[in-house]
Amino acid sequence: MRPELILLAVVVGLFTWTFRFVPTRLKLSRTDADTFLRRFLVATGPAAIATLFVASVLPLAKPDIAEIAPLALGILAVLAAHLVRPSVVLSTLAGALAYGLATLAF
Repeated sequence: MRPELILLAVVVGLFTWTFRFVPTRLKLSRTDADTFLRRFLVATGPAAIATLFVASVLPLAKPDIAEIAPLALGILAVLAAHLVRPSVVLSTLAGALAYGLATLAF
């Protein structure tokens, strides 16, 4: 295995851990119902999105239009959905749907 991929895996793992750990230690909102579980769940969304993004970017190590097109369409769908309605859930679903359909098409 190439050292670049090992380094990438370590960096992604570190950032994923940080995305999940730091919000459980910091106060993210001013609500009274701020519990450890709530902070953990708030942190899980961005961590999952970052992990999925990195997994999608890995094929760029060997560029081929059939592998880049689903990623590009997925990113465009996420951005478009976020512009229409800024919701992490809808943006993630739009990106996943576009990525999946593009994977089937290409």
